[in-house]
Amino acid sequence: MTSLPPPEITGLPNTEPVAEAPDASPGDDEALFGISFADVFRAEEFLIALRGMASRGDLKLNDAVVVYKSDDGSVRARETKDLQPAGTAVSGAMWTGLIGLLIGGPIGFVAGLGIGAGAGAITAKVVDVGIPDEWVEWFKQAVHPHTSTVVALASHVDLNKLYQEAQRFAGAELVHTTLRPGASADLAAALDVNR
Repeated sequence: MTSLPPPEITGLPNTEPVAEAPDASPGDDEALFGISFADVFRAEEFLIALRGMASRGDLKLNDAVVVYKSDDGSVRARETKDLQPAGTAVSGAMWTGLIGLLIGGPIGFVAGLGIGAGAGAITAKVVDVGIPDEWVEWFKQAVHPHTSTVVALASHVDLNKLYQEAQRFAGAELVHTTLRPGASADLAAALDVNR
């Protein structure tokens, strides 16, 4: 795990240590965890595994970000949940354009396109529906060059299933987690198996 202190963010996920829970059963609290891989293909495979766990009800995957850091230190982040300005603008333009067409004819259509595109782009810039941007920035700094890191925000996590899935990705590194302290150590151990 990295020695870089996590960002101080109010709200979720909780970065304060909590008392040890009695068992590793699913919990209601949201947890954030970042796992770093030596190549992009293993990172993408882990993201697919998390989505598979979500489809089986082993966790609720609220958001995920893949952070790629090259040898020269340049970083890219691909978010899976946050609204993107271009896509939101097009969607907003389409819907308000159609409503404008119904109400005001061709002139209403053109006006609706402009209003909807502007509103959609502004909404995408203001609304953050997934992992807080401060956490994404923190992971961009914390991860090592030439790695790909999956940062997941999940709730209702069946920890035993997460450990089992993590064992398939032996050699990956747990960068940071807001899971309870015992669960954090168990997840790190599962990734370290057969190393």
